[in-house]
Amino acid sequence: MVSEALAEPVVRVRRGWMAWLFFANLGLWLAVYAPIQVLLPQQAELLNKANKELVFGIVTGFGGLVSLVVVPLIGFLSDRTTSRFGRRHPWTLVGAIIGAVGLAVLANAPSVVVMTIGWCLVQAGIGGMLAALTSAVPDRVPVEQRAQVGGLIGISQMLGTVLGAVVVTLLVSGLQAGYLACAAIVLTGAIFFVLRTPDTQLIVKPVRPTFWISPREHPDFAWAWGGHLMINLGNAFGTLYLLYFLGDVVHHPSPEDGLLVLMALYGVALAAGAVLFGARSDRSGRRKPYVYGAAAVMALAAALLVIWPTWTAVLIAAPLLGVGFGIYWAVAIALLTQVLPAASDRAKDLGVLNVANALPQVIAPLLTALILANLGGYRGLFAVSALATTLAAVLMSRVRSVV
Repeated sequence: MVSEALAEPVVRVRRGWMAWLFFANLGLWLAVYAPIQVLLPQQAELLNKANKELVFGIVTGFGGLVSLVVVPLIGFLSDRTTSRFGRRHPWTLVGAIIGAVGLAVLANAPSVVVMTIGWCLVQAGIGGMLAALTSAVPDRVPVEQRAQVGGLIGISQMLGTVLGAVVVTLLVSGLQAGYLACAAIVLTGAIFFVLRTPDTQLIVKPVRPTFWISPREHPDFAWAWGGHLMINLGNAFGTLYLLYFLGDVVHHPSPEDGLLVLMALYGVALAAGAVLFGARSDRSGRRKPYVYGAAAVMALAAALLVIWPTWTAVLIAAPLLGVGFGIYWAVAIALLTQVLPAASDRAKDLGVLNVANALPQVIAPLLTALILANLGGYRGLFAVSALATTLAAVLMSRVRSVV
């Protein structure tokens, strides 16, 4: 029934449901971050060594543009899907299939053009899957449990980053095997989530003709969107070119192995931050103090690399960034779902919020090139990362309906 599909959830979700959501998100993030951290930079260097940064920026920029459009669009469509299989599950499965096809295209890409097409397909599919999975939180999880579930989603993102690096550097060898392994993992996670969890059927489509959400009518949504954008932009500045930073500035003898070490430190710290502080946020009912603390820790990690760009400093900064991002993601999921304008448009509105995840992938590579050329290289880049993260806390402080 419509009332059941759109009602505010009051029954706490069980561990089994959280586990399947966790594994589906794990596959999703692995399919994104293993290529971004390792495979795409390697492929860009293989196809055009002299212009590897430019190629990487072009590929990720176009992919980000696709995600920018797809996430709110699929959210809008899933809000109005009346399939007997549910309104979210069909998009989760279709998205995973399209993402896997894109990864297969990347596995055999002979040129930058084909590489770009493949990554755009990945971003389209994963973006659709993300829209459907994210909406499961306000659909199913009561407010007082959302930071706990958000913490698990944050951990899945971290593990996707770490395990992705492990899979494509240690468990399989070569670009082709790496991409195909990612495709298999994202499909497996989506299939099990769809088969093992319920999805409420929508009988009558709600009507809302526009994607526009007025900042005047919904100021908290607008401030939260801006803060979410800044935290993701700061994170993008700090992580997108980390492999090149290790090779070109730190002069690590094996940048790929160094990256794996950093991701492990980052991951353990992220998991600890998400679990410990997500639970505390749910118990207290407070969100913003944890966002402020997370932003401060992340900014400190970036600032450390400004004043001390060495391997030792990176070993310290990685867990700082991890614990900060873990705290943020646990609490942000709860905060962001609490400022959604309407239950009938949860996935669409979350899709608009997820634009703040995708937009940095579009603008960060372009801005990074300018920063590296004109603002002191990687020191300038990490300084801008710290500034963006600090600004995120300022914008989040303007949210009035959430404490």
